Amino acid sequence: MATTAQEQAQLVETSKRLAAFQAVKDYLRPEYTRVGIGSGSTVVYVVEAIAALGHDATANMSFYPTGAQSEELIEAAGLNLQYISKLPAGKQLDVAFDGADEVDDDLNLIKGGGACLWQEKIVAASAKQFVCVADFRKLAPRLGTAWKKGIPIEVLPMAAPRVLDELQRLGSQNPRIRPGLPGKAGAIVTDNGMWIIDAPFAPLLHAKDSESSAEGGSGSNGRGTVDALADRLIKIPGVAEIGLFFGKNGLEVASGAQKPVAAYFGMADGTVQVKTPGGV
Repeated sequence: MATTAQEQAQLVETSKRLAAFQAVKDYLRPEYTRVGIGSGSTVVYVVEAIAALGHDATANMSFYPTGAQSEELIEAAGLNLQYISKLPAGKQLDVAFDGADEVDDDLNLIKGGGACLWQEKIVAASAKQFVCVADFRKLAPRLGTAWKKGIPIEVLPMAAPRVLDELQRLGSQNPRIRPGLPGKAGAIVTDNGMWIIDAPFAPLLHAKDSESSAEGGSGSNGRGTVDALADRLIKIPGVAEIGLFFGKNGLEVASGAQKPVAAYFGMADGTVQVKTPGGV
């Protein structure tokens, strides 16, 4: 029997909660003192899972938000709020939890649907371990397969027209400036005073597929590898940050990793699927 829209929505929320509680159980160790908290609907359940551990378990932990939403969640849960700008030099977060708009088979991510991608990348790259939490809708073999809205790109407003032109030359299919709230004129403005451009591309290849790519992974005509396209996008003058999280994870480099060490997916059947660099 077909599910109603309300039943489907409830299924998605249940899936998010299952993934969040399992991720916190597996990756939030009692000895940790610095924890990153991302943005988005799934992170609501991450904070719920952390708060459920009780004050004694979290009293020595400080929580670093990626934006206003996660800051409010941390404070509402009675957790210790701290800011990434206050992280001592040479120190890292022990772990960071965040969601994603899409996750591919190689654990590359598209993020930025909530317009917090720059802060999210800073927090993720400041953590020894970045853990992604999502529901079954976000899992795809290639980035751009399920998420059709495009790669979020944070840009300087004055550079937006030029960036749009350059994106079209790179093969983006109808890139556009993201509008603000309904009934409010103009573009959405990020916490950093920037605009967001959403740039759809053809499904992207993994780095291991570059030799078989028609463009050798260059990202031309919208059909390249995640790494190659990311390199081109970030070099466009006026681009502040991009919503592709790629490259190395915290198991491969000591600092600066953008990719998760694990991705947790709440599945429609009530199970939680965990993807790591070694597989499922």
